[in-house]
Amino acid sequence: MSAYAAGAVAGLRRLVASPGEMVARACFYGVIIGVLSSLWRAAAEANGGAIVGYSAAAITWYIAFSEAAVNGTKFRLIEQIGTEIGTGAFAVEMLRPVRAVSFRIAGELGDGVVRLSAMVGAGVVLATLIAGPPPHAGAFALALPSAFLAIACNVAAQHAFAALAFWQHEAKGAWFLYQKLVFVLGGMLLPLQIFPSWLESAAWAAPFWTMSYAPARLAAGFAEPLLLLGQLGWLLVLTAGAVAAFAAGERRMQAVGS
Repeated sequence: MSAYAAGAVAGLRRLVASPGEMVARACFYGVIIGVLSSLWRAAAEANGGAIVGYSAAAITWYIAFSEAAVNGTKFRLIEQIGTEIGTGAFAVEMLRPVRAVSFRIAGELGDGVVRLSAMVGAGVVLATLIAGPPPHAGAFALALPSAFLAIACNVAAQHAFAALAFWQHEAKGAWFLYQKLVFVLGGMLLPLQIFPSWLESAAWAAPFWTMSYAPARLAAGFAEPLLLLGQLGWLLVLTAGAVAAFAAGERRMQAVGS
């Protein structure tokens, strides 16, 4: 087993061994689905049965997967990484005979697989109870791998943002900005089609739609496999960006000694 695969397995085992936080988040996730789906279903029915092409049932499945994809990662991961960099704790990881950021990303992906599985499992049950089966079986089949790609893009992007801590010694500001970008431009709260045309174009030009909108759109019944290709492309870009940012940060840490 490679060091990175071992890191992924270790991340998975850590979460399985301490499931309390995941259970609490799953309960919160269920409440959010119930509230948001009720609001959107009422809005869709008041608008003649659909909003920008999403039926009441489709919007329920959209919310279930948009929330699942985002809740599949640690909520304050950027802040946590920033703290470890700022306090010097990350320097210990640089002593391993593997690239530190790649090892961390692998571990978070192992963690994310368990989180995502729990969220998707709960979401499928809730969405089925509320709105019936998925609107399109083929699109739903694509939504499952898309949800994993969403987690991978999210983890890579969070590491890229967290690298600011090499220069600022903390990443609370980066975490706050990042969360808002995912919530809005990522389509977590609203499908991108609801935005004004200029904002929708801006959302498509940024990577955040890969982290929530893509699996949600597919789960809502829109069979658009190109969304997965877009996610794969952005995953490569975001991973390369995280590796480059950490490499620059590590060089700075070695140069200044902190």
